[in-house]
Amino acid sequence: MVMKHYPPEFKADAVALYESRPGATIRSAAADLGVTPETLRNWVRAAGASRPRGRRAEVPAEPPTALEAENAALRKKVREPEEEREILRKAAKYFGRGDALVNRFQFVADHQRRHGVKRLCSILGIARSSFYYWRRTAADRTARQAVDARLAARIRAVHFESDDTYGVPRITAELREEGERVNHKRIARVMRSIGLAGVRLHRRHRTTVEDPAAVKAPDLIGRDFTAPEVNTKYVGDITYLPLDGGKFLYLSTVIDLASRRLVGWAIADHMRAELVIDALAAAERCRGSLAGAVLHTDHGAQYTSRAFADTCRRADVHQSMSAIGSSADSALAESFNATFKRETLQGRKRWSSEREARLDAFRRLHRYNTRRRHSRLGQRSPIAYETASQTTSTTLTTAA
Repeated sequence: MVMKHYPPEFKADAVALYESRPGATIRSAAADLGVTPETLRNWVRAAGASRPRGRRAEVPAEPPTALEAENAALRKKVREPEEEREILRKAAKYFGRGDALVNRFQFVADHQRRHGVKRLCSILGIARSSFYYWRRTAADRTARQAVDARLAARIRAVHFESDDTYGVPRITAELREEGERVNHKRIARVMRSIGLAGVRLHRRHRTTVEDPAAVKAPDLIGRDFTAPEVNTKYVGDITYLPLDGGKFLYLSTVIDLASRRLVGWAIADHMRAELVIDALAAAERCRGSLAGAVLHTDHGAQYTSRAFADTCRRADVHQSMSAIGSSADSALAESFNATFKRETLQGRKRWSSEREARLDAFRRLHRYNTRRRHSRLGQRSPIAYETASQTTSTTLTTAA
């Protein structure tokens, strides 16, 4: 029969027994004494025993045996390649995002808490010093990226304004004129990053048809495609404008060698002499007079015709012709034709209709004179160059 009243000596001995057995719990000690756990707990609490309830004695761990240590080392060797493969599988998701080295750095930064910088750098084949430098310069890099983003927006605007034709040199000139202090290499880098580029050349189509019996004019240019002042030396040429259905329009141009200005042009569905005569007449209207100027062309039948020769004599224009079969002697005119078509067609093979071709040509040819920057003119448009030249000439005359 369980006692209901315990003498103080019994209670003191029960508490002492419990304190002397570090591995025992209140429940096990109470069972040994034949009292309830709550009763023994109250006695321990009243006695102010300091041993925490339920605390077990710490049994010193036995040192591992040589076999256990060897097994642990083997398990670690097996586990390391598996972890490395897992790390590389995770890193593969980073490597398709552009700059491979930066992506490796970013992977280390994202997983260093779990695997450690040293191990990750070793697996990915990068120097820890390089990673720490990359992490240390993160703030500067973020600032540069923000500046590049603003620059990219301005580049897109200039590229769009040029009908997606301008490349690095002209975009650089445009931004510098707007007050942006920027290097052309940086423009090139940003354009590559956002996938922008200027238009490129296509194959040429032959438009020069020679007349062996025609009288040839001497070469008064000698491949010197420069002039000391405007309205003194010109080049003329014809190029084709392809249309759907295998049809063509033909564009005849007259270009000033001093300013690269397109002073006269004509479009027709034929290559008769009237085409080049109309272009020369347009140039004469533009300049007011062509008296004493030289017009350099190839040996096409249109330019060697009697009708064109008579038109040149009436305008007091001296004809000049390149050597037969030498494209270098007409390099400037051919360069203009190639530039005009690649910037107008922009990758297309042809225009859908004659009306579309004429309207595109009208817009592009006028834009060439008024807005398109020319490397030969210090990245200025032909009319801007002529205006600046006239201002300089007036200033010098006034000063004299």
